[in-house]
Amino acid sequence: QVQLVESGGGSVQAGGSLRLSCANSGTTYNSYCMGWFRQAPGKKREGLSSIATEGGSTYYAPSVKGRFTISRDNAKSLLYLQMNSLKPDDTAMYYCAAQIGACSSTVWSSEYAYRYWGQGTQVTVSS
Repeated sequence: QVQLVESGGGSVQAGGSLRLSCANSGTTYNSYCMGWFRQAPGKKREGLSSIATEGGSTYYAPSVKGRFTISRDNAKSLLYLQMNSLKPDDTAMYYCAAQIGACSSTVWSSEYAYRYWGQGTQVTVSS
């Protein structure tokens, strides 16, 4: 059973930075496509970024491209999301997600492409 645990959320002023982490308890972490999503109150869950099993391919939503960076440490079974130049619109609950196998370049941003989910970590950006 794969368990995902996010950490690193918090409150920050606009223009600030945060780094989210996601620990994956799966025994073959490097076999999973990993992704980051967020959901603000009253809004749909939004796919932000995804990274291939060996970290060779990454995908970003236009809303975060150039500001957020996804990375993974397979030796430590950790996923990261470095978030810079944060805006109030970035306020949301952030989730990591995992799916065994390769990431799909066409559906990576769909929540239905991932089987495993963490409980989320709250990010609040004040103006």
